[in-house]
Amino acid sequence: QVQLVESGGGSVQAGGSLKLSCAASEYIFGSCGMAWYRQAPGKERYVVSTITSDGTTHYADSVKGRFTISVDLAKNTLYLQMTSLKTEDTAVYYCAAGTPSTLPCSGAYYSADGFWGQGTQVTVSS
Repeated sequence: QVQLVESGGGSVQAGGSLKLSCAASEYIFGSCGMAWYRQAPGKERYVVSTITSDGTTHYADSVKGRFTISVDLAKNTLYLQMTSLKTEDTAVYYCAAGTPSTLPCSGAYYSADGFWGQGTQVTVSS
């Protein structure tokens, strides 16, 4: 079972930056598209950014130009660099692999539900 462990969340003032990390227990980046989701209190979880196995990236309009998704293959780690943070970015951020936003993982890593991290809290204050 693939495990995803997020880190890097915390509290920051509006306009600040944070970098989230998601360490994978196995090398899945060649078989799985990866994504960052977020869920604010009282709201549904939605996808913030995705990166495919060939490096193609996509961003939600709300974060475009401010967030950058990337992968360090040598470290088996997915990142989300967040800049110019706004109070509305406050949410629990989840790392995921092979979810509906990215299509299921291929080969040995196939899973209908994909793989999810436990989430990391990001709080942006004004």
